[in-house]
Amino acid sequence: MYIPHSEDETQRILRQLGLERLEDLFSHIDASLLSRPELPEPRSEEDLRRYFRDLSGRNTSLISFAGFGAYDRIIPSAIWQILSRGEFLTAYTPYQPEASQGTLQALFEYQTLICELTGMEVANASMYDGASALAEAVLMARAIRGRGKRVVLSEGINPLYREVVKTYLIGYEDEISLCPLTEEGYTDSERLESFLRDGEAHALVVQYPNFMGYVEPLTVLSEMARRYEVPLVVVADSVALSILRSPGELGADIVVGEGQQMGVPLNFGGPYAGFFATRMEY
Repeated sequence: MYIPHSEDETQRILRQLGLERLEDLFSHIDASLLSRPELPEPRSEEDLRRYFRDLSGRNTSLISFAGFGAYDRIIPSAIWQILSRGEFLTAYTPYQPEASQGTLQALFEYQTLICELTGMEVANASMYDGASALAEAVLMARAIRGRGKRVVLSEGINPLYREVVKTYLIGYEDEISLCPLTEEGYTDSERLESFLRDGEAHALVVQYPNFMGYVEPLTVLSEMARRYEVPLVVVADSVALSILRSPGELGADIVVGEGQQMGVPLNFGGPYAGFFATRMEY
């Protein structure tokens, strides 16, 4: 609750500061820069609700095709009702020893679903977002490979994800090689092999489908990665995985992505929930 200063308190503060009026606090700002809006009389909560409802009714509703990693999806109303149940939504922080059975079941169902979608054997209980999940996957691939100072990123990866990877790798002083796309929109396999041939790469990363919407030939890419003993990291679209062959089935070693599309409403760009899955051997 906001409780403003009383008039007596305000005057006492001004005297302490050697000022006469509140406006004197802003005397160092040019008067032409100070706005003096003519505000109407205060309104009640219900009046404000009706006022803004009327304003919103004048908007033209359009279908959103915007994306760049966060998408406007239809979320069934039943989801909100289920999430409001006490098994899942409480004021208590569910530290591991005291986690409720509802929370444990939700995590189990989530991890099982991610493994089914990605074709992987194990999944964690989510990451900060898709971009940080990718960066963590690159670090994991670095540890798996055990040598090399190069990360090969397909140009078909979300540009914002690539920037996060660059940030994570600053302390490692790794080289980041960007593999271009062909005119058809797929990762250029010939250029890709040139980045792997010298044995310095410790991670190969592609997006599936890629940022241009094309489904990368993961079988070809995974065979190339295996030939040069480089872990293949796939950034996957969680909704597309419901109809595409899973990355694990096609040879991926680590699969990550953004879980926002699976029922998280848009929220000024996130963070949402990144998923992360891999093989048991790792």
